[in-house]
Amino acid sequence: MQKTTLEQWRMFKAVVDAGGFNQASSVVHKSQSSIHHAVTNLEAALGVKLFEVSGRKVMLTEAGQLLLRRGKYLLEEVSRIEDIADSLSEGVESELRIAVDGAFPQKVVFKALEKVSGIFPQVNIDIVDTVLSGTNELILEGMVDLGLSAFTMNDSLNDEICRIEFVAVAHKDHPLHQYKRELTYEDLKSYRQIIVRDSAIQTNRDSGWLGAEQRWKVGSLRASLDLIAQGMGFAWLPLPLVADLLDDGTLKLLRLVKGGKRSSNFYLNFKDQDKLGPAAREFIGELRFLTLEISDFSG
Repeated sequence: MQKTTLEQWRMFKAVVDAGGFNQASSVVHKSQSSIHHAVTNLEAALGVKLFEVSGRKVMLTEAGQLLLRRGKYLLEEVSRIEDIADSLSEGVESELRIAVDGAFPQKVVFKALEKVSGIFPQVNIDIVDTVLSGTNELILEGMVDLGLSAFTMNDSLNDEICRIEFVAVAHKDHPLHQYKRELTYEDLKSYRQIIVRDSAIQTNRDSGWLGAEQRWKVGSLRASLDLIAQGMGFAWLPLPLVADLLDDGTLKLLRLVKGGKRSSNFYLNFKDQDKLGPAAREFIGELRFLTLEISDFSG
């Protein structure tokens, strides 16, 4: 038989989060005495001291620090179970929120979502454009249900979905194409490089070669492509995005000795598969099917 209750663990965590019993009282809207009673009973049931008083401050004991970590996990699991129950009771989700890295071929995503909408026309679709770490940050914050990213996530599900090739390109009339030999990174340094800003706020990262003396940062791959197509610089861009402009001659590949092409795996990421509704599951299945035949987006 269990010696503790979820309410006792919630009050324990509330005191830690708020910084004291009085502060916790205002947050959870319970009397200070009831919170103190719950924590005292928890300590008695566990047989350990969770807090010690230092002046006017309430400090966690060493045992309290250890049990806090376990308690947080317990409360998170309960919250997840309740969310899953809500999902099951409600049936089909009312909205499907998907974060998509700008380097992933949008036409594949749109085609998969068209299939989903045909089966679940009542589900609203919310697509969020991201760059680099942006997808995973939105998943961690619970802002989207799932996402497509070039980066895996810790303690989450990362389903490798495809491989995408990035190529170094510039407008056909760019001076870099006037060299009568293969280019080196040293040659690139004197010309403007267009790079895309990470859309994540908490975890910001750069990607690829960033050695040019002049760099312009933009907020999306589409903006980067527009600048490149106007002869404003060079960049490494995903092959699916630039394929048409390469075919019609607007853009040309940079003839680099090395590094002109690079590839990156892309992943379908989500935190908890059990919390995904029928529409999300249908999207995942359709996306896997569509990328099965095109597992490598390269030339």
